[in-house]
Amino acid sequence: MTAAGGPRPPAGPPGVSPMLVRLAGERATGALLRDRGTLYLVDGQVVHAESPAAPGIDVLLTTSGLLRPEGWRQALDRAGAHGRVGRFLVESGQVADGELEICHLGALHDAAYFALAPSSGPTRFRYGVAHWIGPVHPVPADAVGREAARRRELLDRLWPYPDIDTAPVVRAPSHPDTPVTPRQRAVLDLADGVRTPPGIARALGRPAFHTLVDVRRLAAAGAVETPRAPAPRTSAVPARFADAVAGVSPDPDVALLRRLRDALEATL
Repeated sequence: MTAAGGPRPPAGPPGVSPMLVRLAGERATGALLRDRGTLYLVDGQVVHAESPAAPGIDVLLTTSGLLRPEGWRQALDRAGAHGRVGRFLVESGQVADGELEICHLGALHDAAYFALAPSSGPTRFRYGVAHWIGPVHPVPADAVGREAARRRELLDRLWPYPDIDTAPVVRAPSHPDTPVTPRQRAVLDLADGVRTPPGIARALGRPAFHTLVDVRRLAAAGAVETPRAPAPRTSAVPARFADAVAGVSPDPDVALLRRLRDALEATL
């Protein structure tokens, strides 16, 4: 009980937004607006998320080849006003149901990572606001919060300097000849000192979080830095991070798709 005699609000899992926990407990419907993104809730569950730092589901669908750009525009024109874009894509045969769910979950968690980042900005909730994508695959709010916290901890283990996530990145002038994966090579090719990691993700049509993983690994290896405030460089991954890096899947796309597949199978 609180000092005032009322029930104590649920604390929620560590790292999860208290306001999100409260809204989930209320089974609220509407939009949770934060300075780095928005979460859309229906009956307390998260049904979609958006952030300027994360490519939207339209980018992920069209860049992957699952959907033609004109198909996306048609869905918006025909079903956007009714909040049924997702169902229109499936019912018109343009995207398979499972493909849409996996891509939607990827976009949701990608944007939620940014939207739920620690911030001193205002947080507001607009009751009754719905998103035009419509129902696809609701996710419990605590699961969204835990995944965002897990991603933040993973990135901190790779390279504990979060400023690199939002600053322009550039190849280090004399970086070591460290082997890089094809995914990391694509990131390096766009590290021009102008693009930020989210900008690189958008140019590649990849989830922003996966690009952050690549950028932080490259920073730990001394291959990239920020031109305004160069991050400390070493010729290799610092010893205290080596075990953490070794324990992380080299391809976050594969790890994420496996988790999403397991989540979907669990609901069938």
